Amino acid sequence: MKRFLIANVLTIFCSLGGLLPSVAWAQDKVVYHIDAAATQGVKGLRNIRNHLDVAPETKIVVVTHAEGVDLLMEGKKDEKSNIEFAPLVSALKARGVRFEICEITLKNRNLKKEQFIQEADYTASGVVRIAQLQSRENFAYIKP
Repeated sequence: MKRFLIANVLTIFCSLGGLLPSVAWAQDKVVYHIDAAATQGVKGLRNIRNHLDVAPETKIVVVTHAEGVDLLMEGKKDEKSNIEFAPLVSALKARGVRFEICEITLKNRNLKKEQFIQEADYTASGVVRIAQLQSRENFAYIKP
């Protein structure tokens, strides 16, 4: 009886072998949450670059809200290093990273879409977008 049971378990396990590669090779998906460009900007962009250097097939979405939207403002620089964000964002966008700005933040801060770099996309609510990416699309969450 034991041999029969073991044989059946092995048969089932082996028949699942065709499914295992699709699970093992599923694309990683990550949402980076930026809500303070002054403290997260350069560090977050560096983390994303390093992430893609090691795992280039990763799908990455950067969601910004509150003071995090400053990361995507035209001409904005890091206050400490004086590094301009836009070229770093452009380089990551060329590698497939999506950058999103919270429209609630725009309204609350009286900002206009024209103030932001062209690489930016918009989402109705940054917090809702992050939650949906995590719950509906199984994105991992990173807040640099």
